[in-house]
Amino acid sequence: VSFWHELAVQALPEDVSLEQVDLWFQDETRIGQQGSTSRMWARKGTRPRALKQQQFIYSYIYGAVCPSTGQAVGLILPNANTVCMSLHIDEISRSIPEGRHGLILMDGAGWHQASLNRDNVTIVKIPPYSPELNPCEQVWQYIKDKSLKNRCYTDYDDILRVATEAWINFTTEEGRIQSLCSRDWAEI
Repeated sequence: VSFWHELAVQALPEDVSLEQVDLWFQDETRIGQQGSTSRMWARKGTRPRALKQQQFIYSYIYGAVCPSTGQAVGLILPNANTVCMSLHIDEISRSIPEGRHGLILMDGAGWHQASLNRDNVTIVKIPPYSPELNPCEQVWQYIKDKSLKNRCYTDYDDILRVATEAWINFTTEEGRIQSLCSRDWAEI
């Protein structure tokens, strides 16, 4: 019996059997004008220049993935707080099929509250200082490397457009969720 099996048994409502449970991972990342600069291709012997904005306009991608089903739910929201987290949990809840239950693993951010549980969603926090247990960290790295690095944004709407495109490109890439987010140890 795995650690996650025991954790699920303790966290889930009594009327939910483990056969009904899908394991989800959730996290959020900030995207905006203070973006990241990263490596780029350049002619040998040259020193490429990358612009870095100094403004402070940004937004957040709230993302959740279920590696076993290949599902992903994302929202682009203006803040990282309990209200926005509640909206994201509602969206995840709506995407879980009838008769299934989502066990959502997330970090211990202040807005990740057990009070956000829904009838078909149970939140479980991963141990502190262990981001390696959440595959969403690799999702953010992948999205930023593939779509968001070395960019400048004209305004808030531009940030929303680019963040939306990046999330859609990630979620529609065949097999990407399973290949990036599946973990042998994350079995219930």
